[in-house]
Amino acid sequence: MTKVLIVDDHPAVGAGTKTMLEQETDMVVDVVDHNEAVESLLKNKDYDALLLDLYMPGINGIELAKNIRKKDPDLTILIYTGFDLSTHFNMVVEADINGFVSKTATSVELVTAIRCALRDEVVIPLHLFKQLRRTEASVSRTSDVPEKEGISLNEKEQSILKEVASGFTNREIAQTLHMSQRSVEYTLTGIFNKLNVRSRTEALFKAQELGLVSKS
Repeated sequence: MTKVLIVDDHPAVGAGTKTMLEQETDMVVDVVDHNEAVESLLKNKDYDALLLDLYMPGINGIELAKNIRKKDPDLTILIYTGFDLSTHFNMVVEADINGFVSKTATSVELVTAIRCALRDEVVIPLHLFKQLRRTEASVSRTSDVPEKEGISLNEKEQSILKEVASGFTNREIAQTLHMSQRSVEYTLTGIFNKLNVRSRTEALFKAQELGLVSKS
C-alpha cells in the first residue's frame, strides 16, 4: 500500500487531490492544510510520498522539503503547484526534490508522477524540457566565463531587479509590473537562491557583477 501525505493550505485542493488518488486501490492519503504540523506528523506515521504545495504561509514547499530531507533523506517528495515551475526549476533540483506535478494535472497524470517519483524517475512537461535544452545550449556558449556559468535570470526576474535598482518597494514593483506583491516576493526569493545572496541590494550587485542585468 502506498501512503501519501498532501500538504496544501487550500483544504478544497487537498480534499480533491485525495479523492483522485484514492481511486487507486493501492493508495491511502492523508491531508494537512498547515505546514507547522508536518514534521510532528512524520514522526508518528510513515509515508511513502509527500505532495507539498509550493506557496504556503510561513514556509514555502521547497524550504519545507529541505527541512524534511535533513531528517528523512529517503522520503519521496514532490512539489505540487498551480504555478509555472520553469522559474523555480533550479531550486527544486538543488533541494533534492524527487519530482513535481501541476494542480491542473488529471488523475492519471497525478498518479503517474507519484509512481515515477517512487521509482526515482521524473516526469517533465515538454515545454519545460525544450526550455532546459535551450538553457543548456546558452550555458555552453558562455562557458568561458566561469563565475556566470549555470546562472541565468528570466525576463520577469530581470524586470524586478531593474525596479529594485530604481529604489522601488515590493508593493511599488508589484503595481508597476502588474503582479501581486506575493508574486514579487517569491520571485525575489528565487533570485536570492540563484545568486546565493540574502538581500535585495546584494542580489542587485551580484546580478550586475555577473552581467545578468545592466548597471545603468
